[in-house]
Amino acid sequence: MKKALFALLVSVLCGAASAQQTAQNGPPAPAKIKIVLVGDSTVAIGGGWGAAFCTLLTPNVECLDLAKNGRSSKSFYDEKLWKNAVAQHANYILIQFGHNDMPGKGPERETDPETTYAANMRRYIHEARAAGAQPVIVTSLSRRNYKDGKLVEDLTAYASAAKRVAGEEHVPVIDLNAESVKLLKTMTQEQADTFDAATHPDATSKGPDRTHLNPTGATVFARMVADNLAKLCVELGPDIKGSSAPKVP
Repeated sequence: MKKALFALLVSVLCGAASAQQTAQNGPPAPAKIKIVLVGDSTVAIGGGWGAAFCTLLTPNVECLDLAKNGRSSKSFYDEKLWKNAVAQHANYILIQFGHNDMPGKGPERETDPETTYAANMRRYIHEARAAGAQPVIVTSLSRRNYKDGKLVEDLTAYASAAKRVAGEEHVPVIDLNAESVKLLKTMTQEQADTFDAATHPDATSKGPDRTHLNPTGATVFARMVADNLAKLCVELGPDIKGSSAPKVP
């Protein structure tokens, strides 16, 4: 009987202490949201839009850019980079592949848009969900090559496959390919070259780098991703700086 009374007294005192602490310090800080980015060099730090995207998020969001240069939807998985991304216990995983899946990239990376690429994207979606994360598909950022004054659209098949899989799996899709193409079609080659990452290794070995981004280009396309994410996942709106998307009531 005495033990029961003692236990009850301890419980009451602990509850009172907890209430007093809450009153003094305010309610506990909300748990941080974690967003992980995966993809190729057009997302990765040092030439992609990922780092600029992370700066558009409030301190309530932890943003990890785990994209890697030169990876495709196949090699990113085969090298267990995806396994590491899933292990981060993210709330959201943004997934963009396509550039290095194209023909000419070698058997370790190449995929077919309608078969192996689509299967890889579907696997990413399923495994992200199984890990408790919300997958968000991002279609490939357009390259900035023009021929006879017209933008060369060489990633359409992969963008279309990514959108199809996202639709079939009922996950959000940010059509960065379409939005970047729309912008670039209003520009000339010279104007688009102002986005080039002149110091990227590809620029010195292969001439002008019309794939990767300098800080100016990264800011432009990161804004596209952030604004679309706020529209698709409205609960993230308050944590995306400068978003024009409607806020959750």
